[in-house]
Amino acid sequence: MNLDEVIKDALHEQAAAVVPAPADLADRVLAARRRRRTRTVAAGAATVTAVVLGAVLVPRYAGDQDVRPAGVIGSEDVIAHPDQSPPKDAIAAGRVALASFSTIRQVVFDNGDGRLSRTYGVLDPTTKTYRKTTRWSWLTVAPGLRTAAVLEKDLPAERIGLLDLATNKVKRWIPLAQGAAGLQFSPDGSKLVATTYAKNPDALYKRNVVDYGDGKTMPGPDMDSSRTGFAVVDVATGHSDWHKVTDNEDTNSRQDFSFNPTGRLVHAGVMTGGVPEQYFDLKGRKAPVPPEERHAQWYVQAGISPSGKLVAGDFAGRGKEIAVAVNDARTGKQVAKLPAQQLLAWADDKRLIAWGCDPKKCAGKGEFRNQLLLVTLGSREVVPLSDFRKASAEYPGRWIPEFTTR
Repeated sequence: MNLDEVIKDALHEQAAAVVPAPADLADRVLAARRRRRTRTVAAGAATVTAVVLGAVLVPRYAGDQDVRPAGVIGSEDVIAHPDQSPPKDAIAAGRVALASFSTIRQVVFDNGDGRLSRTYGVLDPTTKTYRKTTRWSWLTVAPGLRTAAVLEKDLPAERIGLLDLATNKVKRWIPLAQGAAGLQFSPDGSKLVATTYAKNPDALYKRNVVDYGDGKTMPGPDMDSSRTGFAVVDVATGHSDWHKVTDNEDTNSRQDFSFNPTGRLVHAGVMTGGVPEQYFDLKGRKAPVPPEERHAQWYVQAGISPSGKLVAGDFAGRGKEIAVAVNDARTGKQVAKLPAQQLLAWADDKRLIAWGCDPKKCAGKGEFRNQLLLVTLGSREVVPLSDFRKASAEYPGRWIPEFTTR
């Protein structure tokens, strides 16, 4: 697969996440490829599909005993639908559930410019099925699966909507002093971090045309970031504090902030340099990287394990081997390899949800035909959670998942 094909697929993959979906993924891919020129095509796949949606990392455990409440979708440990892609019915494993998924398409205007447009499938807590919506430019689900935070179509948005997922109605609007284009809940759901921008980070410009190499061109994202900072929003009261961030060097047109696993800091990725993340406290002051997060890679969605001892790693296969690393969070040393392409969320301290490809077709374009899997440390066993994704960028083709605690 050549670089143009990777860029094309990367633009199709933008969501959201992982984490996690961001409109800067093509830029991330290009930077990642610059850092990994000697990787295999499969390693490229792991990077291309990486989405930073930041799966919420809240332990709901007392010792080794799972004390997760029944919640919206019950207490069944694994809820899988290996015959569905995208899923119609709820998917979950351990402490997390597939809260929503999205697809992205490029809309081109008559003047040659354009924008990225998202279609979401969001979990309805009443029917336990995924409801399709094109109403929002941004949607992220709170822990507990009952509420989503949404932004209206025109970005940057001047207010945040709190959407009741059972009624599909906005129950409250929270005004913002600065326009926002990205949102993420804190691990306990009590706060939101809203990334603010001066311009729409999902806008595409004909002056930045992307050549796919097959005679087709499309407008591309802005080369400079218009990010202005972030606001920390108290969900209960609607009070928000905005903090200016002007250090946007080596960031993409969209480079959103998210909470770290403790909820005490916010962070965003940086394309190069010795420290791959910018960290700030909730007062907007620069903060050092926490020791247990020093070896986390901002483009790997799963992040830190619930115990804080392990961290999801990058692609680790050799030759035709499809494998991904799990590392010691403090030392960064590899402690395990799992039969998957990309780690998305920790189900518990020993199991992760991942993308995995068809072992018989994990080469060339086949590497992008993958499905959600549940993989376990110390085991080669995999449990399919969904059917295989399709190559189409249209809904419901290359859907991009967001996980949160249930």
